[in-house]
Amino acid sequence: MNAGCSLEDACPPDKFRAFRAAHPDHIALTYINCSTEVKALSDIIVTSSSAETILQQIPRDQKIIFGPDRHLGGYLNRKFDRDMLLWPGVCIVHEAFSETELLKLKAQHPGAPIAAHPECPPTIVDHADYVGSTSGILNFAKAMPGDTLIVATEPHIIHQMQLAMPNKQFIGAPGADGNCNCNICPYMALNTMEKLYLSLRDLTPRIEIDETLRLKAKDSLDRMLAMASGTVGKGDLGGR
Repeated sequence: MNAGCSLEDACPPDKFRAFRAAHPDHIALTYINCSTEVKALSDIIVTSSSAETILQQIPRDQKIIFGPDRHLGGYLNRKFDRDMLLWPGVCIVHEAFSETELLKLKAQHPGAPIAAHPECPPTIVDHADYVGSTSGILNFAKAMPGDTLIVATEPHIIHQMQLAMPNKQFIGAPGADGNCNCNICPYMALNTMEKLYLSLRDLTPRIEIDETLRLKAKDSLDRMLAMASGTVGKGDLGGR
């Protein structure tokens, strides 16, 4: 039950509700790493792999709040020349990467490209040869011609890469001291195979969600799925 998320922690529902009320002409485009309550307060949910597709369907004159990850929102602003109003949350994992140490690592492996998740700050993203979601980074690793890749995201993806491409070398981007494990999510680390087994066996711990709240959150998720598949029109973007 303690396995939360730093992005969820950074966006309390009551403060997000007040922020939305202060900007009634904005719709809320919200990253999926948020609470059920914040999803219910949002118009469209996005993932890192669907955000670009969805943003390009929203008219340029429509004002947008993007939360809770300001780095992902900032990356989208820069790439698509948008001016979304950013909620000031960050992922503690991606915030931990060091530009100085990344450049040192790049100097040690001058031919190796850098792949970064868009939750990373601009000082990391600006050095990346590829920026994308976890699945996007995995596909980039498969397609790249070289045999060494520097990876700036939660390092558990490297295990998947090594299984899929045992002939290639994957190097996790360093933290501030060049040698720390600060880029490992402490929340994700709380989950183990044993706990998964026990939760399935005992059906605990449980999270109960009020049905009205669930349906409001589902609206924004359904809109995400429709827009990601291209089955929603511009008049169906909603608003609260």
